[in-house]
Amino acid sequence: IKMAAKKSSPRHTPPSLRQQNKAPGEPNGEADGSKRRENNLQPGLYLVATPIGNAADLSLRAIRILSAVDIIAAEDTRVTGQLLKMHGIEASMVPYHDHNAEGQRPKLIERIKNGEMVALVSDAGTPAIADPGYKLVRDAIENGLAVTSAPGANAGLTALILSGLPTDRFLFEGYLPNRAAARRKILEELSAIPATLIFYESAKRLAASLSDMAHVLGGRSGAVARELTKLYEEVRRGNLIDLAAHYAQAGAPKGEIVIVVARPGEAPAPAGEALDQIILAALKENRIRDAATIVAAETGFPRRDIYNRALELKDDDG
Repeated sequence: IKMAAKKSSPRHTPPSLRQQNKAPGEPNGEADGSKRRENNLQPGLYLVATPIGNAADLSLRAIRILSAVDIIAAEDTRVTGQLLKMHGIEASMVPYHDHNAEGQRPKLIERIKNGEMVALVSDAGTPAIADPGYKLVRDAIENGLAVTSAPGANAGLTALILSGLPTDRFLFEGYLPNRAAARRKILEELSAIPATLIFYESAKRLAASLSDMAHVLGGRSGAVARELTKLYEEVRRGNLIDLAAHYAQAGAPKGEIVIVVARPGEAPAPAGEALDQIILAALKENRIRDAATIVAAETGFPRRDIYNRALELKDDDG
C-alpha cells in the first residue's frame, strides 16, 4: 500500500483554534516546526473519536489534532475525507482496517519512531473499539511511543444511557456470531452475568439476533437504538419477546444498530415452589421446549434454567 506523501505546507487550522492552549493531559514536546509550535503536540499516536452521525459532534480538540498530524490512519478514507472536508481540514490519509492492519501497523509505528504524529480514526465513534485499532495501540506502547486520545462519541455508551436500563454495571459484547448456533452459545455464556449487556448488530440480522436473545435470555427488558444523533434517531424499548416480534414483522430497519439488554433479575420474579407451579402449568399443554420458552418470557428467567428445571419436574412426576 502506497502511503500518501507528507505535505510541506501547514494544514488548515480554524482561526479560533490557533491561539488555543494545550489541552490537559496532552504530552509535552519540542516545538520543532510550525504545526507543533502552533498546536503544542509531540510525535506519537493520537486516538481521535469521530461523530457517530452528527458531524457537529467532532470536538474542538479533535479538529486541532487532525489539522496538525502528519498522517491519519482511517478505517475508510472516503468516509473520513468527507468529515475532514466539512470541517475545512486538509490531511494526508492511509487506510487502516481489518484487511490491511497486519501490514500497515509496522509502517505506522516506524513513522512515529521517525518523529511523526499519527492519528487513528474509525468511520464513526471511538477507535480501537470492535476494530483492529487496539493492536496499533499495543504495538505503540511496546515500542515506548507516546499514546493519547481525544475522546468523544461512542455508539454503545450513547445507546446505554438512552435505554433507561441500569448503567452502574455493564458489559460490552460487540458483534455476536453470524450463525444462530454460535450466537446462542455466546448468549448462554452471558445469561448469568449481573450486568446490562450491550451488543452491536447489523440491520439484516437484527430480527434473528433478537429472536435468539428472547429464546435464551427470556423476557428481559431491552432497547434497540438506531440512527443515534441523526435526524431520525430512534430507541425502541420493550421486552425481548416483543422486540423480536416487532422486527420480525417490520423487517430490517435502516441505520447502525445497538441492542441493550437488562441484566437478569431486574424485576421481581417468582421463585421456588411458585415458579415450579408456573412451569408445571405450562407443561400440561406444551412440550418441554415450548413450555420453557413461555415461562422464560413470563418470568424473565433464562430459558436454559427453566428448561433444566422443567426436565427435573417431568422426571419427578414420573
